[in-house]
Amino acid sequence: MHLYRFDVEIEERGNVTVVVVAANEESAFSTAEQEVEKNYLKLPIITSITLQEKKPVGKTAGFVI
Repeated sequence: MHLYRFDVEIEERGNVTVVVVAANEESAFSTAEQEVEKNYLKLPIITSITLQEKKPVGKTAGFVI
């Protein structure tokens, strides 16, 4: 498992940071998109998702946001 940090660009709303724990990059990107969609009442238009950092999950892991 890895900890992923993404910058997600949303049309007309700017950028948000999303942190996800996933087994691989494909599921991490999918989960990041789903998490963004769950947090808005109106379905946002995602213009880009950029992977910024990837760290293995051990006893501790974190990002400064």
